[in-house]
Amino acid sequence: QVPGMKEILLMGFYQPHEALGRFLVSAQQEFKIPIRYLQEYAALGTGGGIYHFRDQILSGGAEAFFVLNADVCSEFPLQEMLEFRQRHGDAHSFVILGTTANRTQALNYGCIVANADTQEVQHYVEKPSTFVSEIINCGIYLFTPAIFQHIGEVFQRNQRELVLEESSNGWQRAEVIRLEQDVFTALAGSGKLYVYKTDGFWSQIKSAGSAIYASRLYLNQYSKSHPERLAQNKPEGPVIRGNVYIHPTASIDSTAVLGPNVSIGEGVTVGAGVRVRESIVLHGASLHDHTCVLNTIVGWDSTIGRWARVEGTPSDPNPNDPYAKIDSETLFRDGRLTPSITILGCSVTIPAEVVILNSIVLPHKELSRSYKNQIIL
Repeated sequence: QVPGMKEILLMGFYQPHEALGRFLVSAQQEFKIPIRYLQEYAALGTGGGIYHFRDQILSGGAEAFFVLNADVCSEFPLQEMLEFRQRHGDAHSFVILGTTANRTQALNYGCIVANADTQEVQHYVEKPSTFVSEIINCGIYLFTPAIFQHIGEVFQRNQRELVLEESSNGWQRAEVIRLEQDVFTALAGSGKLYVYKTDGFWSQIKSAGSAIYASRLYLNQYSKSHPERLAQNKPEGPVIRGNVYIHPTASIDSTAVLGPNVSIGEGVTVGAGVRVRESIVLHGASLHDHTCVLNTIVGWDSTIGRWARVEGTPSDPNPNDPYAKIDSETLFRDGRLTPSITILGCSVTIPAEVVILNSIVLPHKELSRSYKNQIIL
């Protein structure tokens, strides 16, 4: 949707495979834009990766480029960030997308102190130990090629320090650079870094529970921007409550009840009397007659038998606080699995008439009984 966008580069230390290749091909066909995956030779940090691949980023003569962390969901107001940069700062200034968090949760993020009139970033601290600011870094940035000069200075400093630390264990790399701690902290107060504050939705996606929450945010956004994408109640169709997305290839029995906040993927089969709420059902999954699926992610090609119940516990932000963010719960608390969203990996088979509660089931498992608060390996 951004005019003049020429190319999308995905970067990471992730080993590419067939599924990623298929995704890149289908995404290029759908969006009519070149998309490439660039694999780092080692995990280089949020700044090291873009510095390592700076020649590829600049090869098309880019005037500016966006950097988006992959573990956030948002309205992504990219066009607004471009217009904001034109109004504030010079041609070589950089923009961070910011949003408001509550005072307690702000400590879990990068905190930004900005000039109230110009929005210039005057101070930046990553995950401070005491309160600094309620404006937090969303992990979405607008850079110009000038950023590489600043990242390069960090790289050279790292090299000098490693030479001085000859006694180091050898695991450190000068190329490992963190945008937040190494670059933004130094740029703050220099007149080159600005924050564009958004009131739109934003959330991190650090856990399965936050994926369900992210899905809810996107479905709510669809209801405003793309209502045609959401399912409607029809005389011969299933009962739809709230925001529900159903892929056109899915087969849904007319007696099923779906919603609110349900996403049904490609080729999914939903039988008679099935109830699905606050869940994501991925492609090829099959929910047999009278199953109940609540607060759950059902993996690709998984099967849930008749009269089975699969349920998780939501981990939503405080609904009474407009600035509350989702907390990154640890997997275990006091030696026990923290109750959260239930996850079925791909090709999991749940037998008829069992209950799976607050559990994580790894891929390719065929269960024979009920489970509660367990990780099934």
